[in-house]
Amino acid sequence: MVKISSSEITPEEVYLDRRKFMKGLGAIAAVGLISPSSVLPKNFSGGEELTSFKSITHYNNFYEFSTDKEEVAELSEALTTSPWAVEVTGLVEKPGKFSVDDLKSRYTQEERIYRLRCVEGWSMVIPWTGFPVASLLKDVQPTPKAKFVKMTTLMRPSEMKGQKSWWYEWPYVEGLRLDEAMNNLTLFATGLYGKDLPNQNGAPIRLVVPWKYGFKSIKSIVKIELVEEMPTSLWMKAAPSEYGFYSNVNPEVPHPRWSQKTERRIGEFRRRRTLMFNGYEEEVSSLYTGMDLKKLF
Repeated sequence: MVKISSSEITPEEVYLDRRKFMKGLGAIAAVGLISPSSVLPKNFSGGEELTSFKSITHYNNFYEFSTDKEEVAELSEALTTSPWAVEVTGLVEKPGKFSVDDLKSRYTQEERIYRLRCVEGWSMVIPWTGFPVASLLKDVQPTPKAKFVKMTTLMRPSEMKGQKSWWYEWPYVEGLRLDEAMNNLTLFATGLYGKDLPNQNGAPIRLVVPWKYGFKSIKSIVKIELVEEMPTSLWMKAAPSEYGFYSNVNPEVPHPRWSQKTERRIGEFRRRRTLMFNGYEEEVSSLYTGMDLKKLF
């Protein structure tokens, strides 16, 4: 992947002005005067201020490169992200292998502004670009036996030096229930801040599940498998007493080593109260009707 120089990055103030302009175009399009843009802006952040591009791209958890958040950006420059294919397999009627370029042209790219809450107690507000996971899943047609979606990250220790560590069982694996994956909020992100996704943020394609802790949003995906049994994620294997399958943001369920009642928004000094489901309770609480959310972390 070609490194983006600082001169090529859209300044935040220009990007925000562009978003205001796009909102105006959307309003005009709604009354039929012009055709809407191929990138559809949707704000799910509650109007909160965006985290800076610099912070989003230089404070990254990506253990495939390093456990030091501030050196991931530099170390990830070595990752080759083109060509890149994503295999969809398992309990589907129409399995296939798709290039990322294919996916970006096949599905309308939407701008989705989401909160991101890390299990470590910090958070961001990020303007992603991507498409709903449901769009791809509907096209491959899961069979009646499919209950879960298992996703796998690239395994390439020659470029992802952290994968040489024996602490974790590589490659990174994560999963969702099928109904969670089909929820309107669940996104395959291909960009942020109007640019292609940087390597350190999971290029060229990653998952974004805004009501779950950040580690559920697997990066640099190469395989999507529809399965009948609940997949075991990397973190579930590494620390089963600390990380469960669901990992919904819940301020009433502490991590074994710290409280989850508050968070530190990157760029702010004071801590703020953490919201149930990261503020997306209205959109997703029905997925967990009748479940004990304190036990099923």
